[in-house]
Amino acid sequence: MVYKFVVLSDEDESFVREFEFLDTHTLMDFHNQIQDELEFDKSQMASFFMATDNWEKEEEFTLFDMGTGSSTMEVAVLEDIIFRKNQKLLYVFDFFNERSLFVEYTGEVKEIDGREYPSCTNSKGIPPKQVIFGGTARKLYNNIVVSVDDDDEDEPEVDDLFLNGDDEETLPDFENIENLNEDEE
Repeated sequence: MVYKFVVLSDEDESFVREFEFLDTHTLMDFHNQIQDELEFDKSQMASFFMATDNWEKEEEFTLFDMGTGSSTMEVAVLEDIIFRKNQKLLYVFDFFNERSLFVEYTGEVKEIDGREYPSCTNSKGIPPKQVIFGGTARKLYNNIVVSVDDDDEDEPEVDDLFLNGDDEETLPDFENIENLNEDEE
């Protein structure tokens, strides 16, 4: 039997992927198909979660055994975990920013002779970026200007920026070891 799924993103309404898998495929097969179809970096962590009708996370399926009692994608066979039409799963692909794809089982059809499975049967829209960086860090670094122009006489020296030139005389002379010993006494 062939299981049909639709995959959506809440970041772009035009993004849609439809997949077909044999009922004997695993969530690892699903993970690899998503990674290939969306051209994601396979070295990044990801997990599937069974989800309620309101997309709340339930049981987790991880890439490898995390020692937390969760099952792995490799042992999660689709016919064992998909038990009703409109069964929902979350595919978390960016843990730091809590970003997911919304996966829904839409039904089953008979296997078509000659077709390779898994298969992406519909592809619309641009996929979300796999990893995004927080806006705060980006804003901080956008204001940095690196200049190789030596003619900037108006630019303050680094010492002037941090010390305002006030503390220059109070620093001991560390080049001469005798001056160090005098300060300690």
